[in-house]
Amino acid sequence: MKESILDAVGSPLVRVTSPEGATVAAKVESFNPGGSAKDRPAREMVAAAERAGEISPGDRLVEPTSGNTGIGLAVVAAARGYDLTIVMPASKSPERRQLLKAYGAEVELVDGKMTDARERADALAAETGAVQLGQFENPANVEAHYRTTGPEILEQVEGREIDAFVAAVGTGGTITGTGKRLLEEFPEMEVVAVEPEENPVLSTGEAGDDDYQGMGPGFVSDLTDTDLLDSVETVALEDAEAEARRLAREEGILVGQSSGAASVAARRVAERLAQPELNCPEVPEELGELVASDGGVSDGYDDCPLVVTVFPDSGERYLSTGMFE
Repeated sequence: MKESILDAVGSPLVRVTSPEGATVAAKVESFNPGGSAKDRPAREMVAAAERAGEISPGDRLVEPTSGNTGIGLAVVAAARGYDLTIVMPASKSPERRQLLKAYGAEVELVDGKMTDARERADALAAETGAVQLGQFENPANVEAHYRTTGPEILEQVEGREIDAFVAAVGTGGTITGTGKRLLEEFPEMEVVAVEPEENPVLSTGEAGDDDYQGMGPGFVSDLTDTDLLDSVETVALEDAEAEARRLAREEGILVGQSSGAASVAARRVAERLAQPELNCPEVPEELGELVASDGGVSDGYDDCPLVVTVFPDSGERYLSTGMFE
């Protein structure tokens, strides 16, 4: 029995459609209580602030977010007894606002981008004395993924070597924290960032305009350790949404835009690393035929290049965008 919903944070690693000669596996983060990878840093940021004596239940918190971090914080605030105000660009989906309100958070919408939401959150913190946890610069964001996402992946690959880790970049917490932990075990592993084709700030240093929700904030956060990155993949929104539809209709995995982008990029990396001569299984059911009598996995399967990615959230919070129609 879990003592709190906050003890239920965690997600499965699921094999998805892969090119011949490689395996792509995704952490399906919609299994977290708040439905996204952001439950991890939300829980850790609040816990770290409590340990430091900066906040205690009953205090008011404020945070700018495109939605998922806010929802994660709303879960934590409800479970721990905090008042919470979320500042979010008005362009984000209505489902995100509804979820925040369902958990009891106050929502303030601003016109513009995440930079505008950050400015408004700063002003609210100064005016009201509310504590801003600062997901874009709070080291607890990275620590959460170093302590949870990375170790979960290492356990779930069951001894297989990871050849590449691919993750969409927003705050940079996922790719930095998870990447650092995985590199400790697999120092030759590639770390590949994913960003919007229309807003390639990591690739070019120039921000642009895009309609992704939860990826590509238009700046490189202080948390993003660019020294970890071996390469950056850019994905157009229409390609990401098409992949999200395919995942839902062909694999039964309902995910959002950034997950679609991560899937597209992970497949590109897997195609580059693939070794068809190893005769890797094409569908998950074939795995059972490859399990050795001693409980291990046969050499042919184990040697196949393995690309791990993260599907950050559920497609349910994108229904109103029309992307599944």
